[in-house]
Amino acid sequence: MYVPIHFAETRNDVLHSLIRRHPLGTLIVNTATGLEANHVPFVLDETAGPYGTLRAHVAKANPVWKDLSGTAEALVVFQGPDAYVSPSVYEAKRVDGKVVPTWNYSAVHAYGPARAIADAIWLRALLDRLTDTHEAARMSPWKVSDAPSDYVDKLLQAIVGIEIPVTRLVGKWKVSQNRSAADRESVVADLEKSVMSHSEMAELVRQAGKP
Repeated sequence: MYVPIHFAETRNDVLHSLIRRHPLGTLIVNTATGLEANHVPFVLDETAGPYGTLRAHVAKANPVWKDLSGTAEALVVFQGPDAYVSPSVYEAKRVDGKVVPTWNYSAVHAYGPARAIADAIWLRALLDRLTDTHEAARMSPWKVSDAPSDYVDKLLQAIVGIEIPVTRLVGKWKVSQNRSAADRESVVADLEKSVMSHSEMAELVRQAGKP
């Protein structure tokens, strides 16, 4: 990923936060038949390794797991808030007209060797954590144990786990850092009043103006 220095984000806690808030990653691996991309919800263990460890599962019918040897590098792309930015909001539009549209976005690329795991105990622990994480905000959270145990056991036989100890994290926050403070304020105001919800991007642009 091309990352100009003013768009680079290197703080682990910030990168991890985006992964937690937007856990559906695009898993990209080089298979025997070429590049393969799958969209998979991940859980991040920040305590496992210097950059954390990603865990997920795919259907056993999905052949991608057969190419996960634990040695070849895989890439997982996490996409955060994004929004179109109109040049009409820039002060330069009124001064000399030398402005063009752009697209603001935030993204994290996580690299590491991916391995497939078929252990039922490991898989059950993963399902519990995935479920508990995403059910936490509900009034009456559903748990895996709410389903019949024989049904769960059958499902466990139909999936394969994926574990990726992250060896490198690359973050790109393209959030108007290359514009003036006045332009950033205009971008924030425009995003916040947009008919579409761009409040997350508005906050990123607002934060870009702080030390």
